[in-house]
Amino acid sequence: MHFRVFYLINRSGECVSSASAVAMSAKAICEQMLDRLQSEDDYLGIIDDSDHILQVLPEPDHQRYYVEVPIDAAKASYGRYVDRTELEDLVRTLPASFDEHSIPGLTYRPW
Repeated sequence: MHFRVFYLINRSGECVSSASAVAMSAKAICEQMLDRLQSEDDYLGIIDDSDHILQVLPEPDHQRYYVEVPIDAAKASYGRYVDRTELEDLVRTLPASFDEHSIPGLTYRPW
């Protein structure tokens, strides 16, 4: 299954906007993107076929990542913290469509 990804890798200045998102498989995301998320200013967005987004935001000081499904209309997101192993497992088993019910353990957080 392929997704589209957008990202900012602050250290190298690499940036791909959501409008220019590139196709990647879950395996390629794990192999090519996750190691690059090293700064709290980095992020990774994964877009499903329905244009729903799963964002991955690293928190290197705490050795964890915040994964969230933003709900722009509600000015909120559903998310949770994961460690690296959980992040890889999550990405490798992503459902075809993202929402607050398709990814276990997400909780509501207003912006």
